[in-house]
Amino acid sequence: MSKEQVKAVLDRVLTWPSERQEDAAKLLMLMESQDESIYRLTDEQVDEVRRRRADPNRKLVSAAEARKRIARLFHSEPDEIP
Repeated sequence: MSKEQVKAVLDRVLTWPSERQEDAAKLLMLMESQDESIYRLTDEQVDEVRRRRADPNRKLVSAAEARKRIARLFHSEPDEIP
């Protein structure tokens, strides 16, 4: 999205009712504060979040998947886990 497009959207926001403008401002400030956060997910954590969102009620994992998860916890290789 170009700067001109962003400016056009922000100009339109100024025509909204004040309550709606406040909602938009709060959302933008929240996004801004997230950029300042020291906390970041690793790529692996992002993948796990996506997996869980795709199947939030998943109850079972395979033995291989369990070994991989345990290995991640202890920073070892899955083949080293009996």
